Amino acid sequence: MIANKSSRNKIRRVSYAKLIGSSILISIVCCLIAFSLKHITAFIQERLFERVMSAGSFLIIFLPSIGITAIYFLRKYFFHNRKNKGIKEIYTTLETRKDHLPAFKIPSHYINGFLTVIFGGSTGVEVSTVVATATVGNQAYKYLHAAWAYKTEMICAGIIAGVTVLFGSALGGFLFAIEVIARKYNKSILISGVSSMLVAYLFVHYFDSEPLFSAHVQQWHWQAIPFVIILGLIGGIFALYFTKIVIYAKTFFGSIKNNFIRVNLGAITVGIFILFLPSLYGDSYHGLGKILESSASDCVNMMYFIPLLLLIFIKPLAASLTLGAGGDGGVFAPSIVTGAFLGIFFAQFCNYYLGTHLIVINFALFGAAAMLSAAIHAPFTAMFIISSIVPSGYVLLLPLLIAGFVSKTLAKKIYPYNVYTYKEATSY
Repeated sequence: MIANKSSRNKIRRVSYAKLIGSSILISIVCCLIAFSLKHITAFIQERLFERVMSAGSFLIIFLPSIGITAIYFLRKYFFHNRKNKGIKEIYTTLETRKDHLPAFKIPSHYINGFLTVIFGGSTGVEVSTVVATATVGNQAYKYLHAAWAYKTEMICAGIIAGVTVLFGSALGGFLFAIEVIARKYNKSILISGVSSMLVAYLFVHYFDSEPLFSAHVQQWHWQAIPFVIILGLIGGIFALYFTKIVIYAKTFFGSIKNNFIRVNLGAITVGIFILFLPSLYGDSYHGLGKILESSASDCVNMMYFIPLLLLIFIKPLAASLTLGAGGDGGVFAPSIVTGAFLGIFFAQFCNYYLGTHLIVINFALFGAAAMLSAAIHAPFTAMFIISSIVPSGYVLLLPLLIAGFVSKTLAKKIYPYNVYTYKEATSY
């Protein structure tokens, strides 16, 4: 009996050692994928936008159409009409051990996400990165033969590395895999996840430590909590608005049989929106950064609020049209950006009309956490991801968590959440 127990413990230790080794290898590969996609996309997106705007702003109308048309032909002729259904595919493959994410999804999502964003499609590369890195984990499960019981663990290892590099938050990547993808945790998931998280953390620390935005947060005060709660409620409502129009756009564009009309109807409409609101271009991080930088010095009046209000309502619509027309992406970047616009508007409105002294940069982050949390139903993930996108963001952990929980709770009350809701909103 003692010998049998010792033998089982030895087998388990060997199995865990293989799992750790596999997770480290997956994490290294996925860090490189996420790093290259993030920085190449950001660099070319910014340069292309500046070049087109300087050459003649009306040309911007047709850029999203060029990108999504290129994706259409790539899908048809290079990837042989095989569908990309976003995060929905990850859920599907996790439900059965025999169903796998095919290897073509790594280059497919990488290229399609890149083309969507650089040509102005109003979404981000986050979901493209998540599916590509999940596929790396799934392929490792198939071919490394570390342990046939660890499919979820290897997929999560890839996703953790990808999300960590995108936002510079190892805890955010780990919690996203637990809260959104696996929706459970056990010893093997923790072993695999922590192994991948540590590798990704070291990668970010040495190669990609610059935060997404340079604006510095300020200390928050307890008197701001009622306003944080109100913003969380509003963020939950806007997250539902976003989710509903994404699903509606998918249904509407799916009913259009003519491929030329389907691609260009959505893409050119997005281009028109960008012509009047350039901050909608691509993932909008660059536009948001400029608004954050100028928020302290801008003259606040009625004309200040109108563009912000338009951005709050139109960014989710532009993202939905991009996805419906055939672009690659999801709700991640649009939720963060729309929530930040909402937080800026809310803080400036309260300061101007109610005489409060809310800190605009802080409330931009509270709004981003609220919308992201309600959109993906993951308040802890939202808290750590949003706190990592600016220097010293961790001083806001508690109000970020409050905003995220309030928005998620309201969204769940109004529109009961299940995993299939999130599948539909991210199935592109």
